[in-house]
Amino acid sequence: MDLQSIFTEAVANSKTLAEKPDNETLLKLYSLYKQATEGDNNEEGPANMFDFVAKFKHEAWAKLKGLSKEAAMQQYIDLVNHLKG
Repeated sequence: MDLQSIFTEAVANSKTLAEKPDNETLLKLYSLYKQATEGDNNEEGPANMFDFVAKFKHEAWAKLKGLSKEAAMQQYIDLVNHLKG
């Protein structure tokens, strides 16, 4: 299987984990997914400065700037496999 297929499978597996990951891990999954599917975060940030969830998501994704889509996919796959145990 190619990396894209394995990534797609990992995305599906992330939705069927036995336990819901903690917020930090969820942010990591989100940011890796966004980096893998969209590349660098070039957005300004959330319009509502009191939307803290959107702010944390934006910041987590922005921290991955420069990481290749392939590397983000691999890190996402590795994290999901780790969470599956």
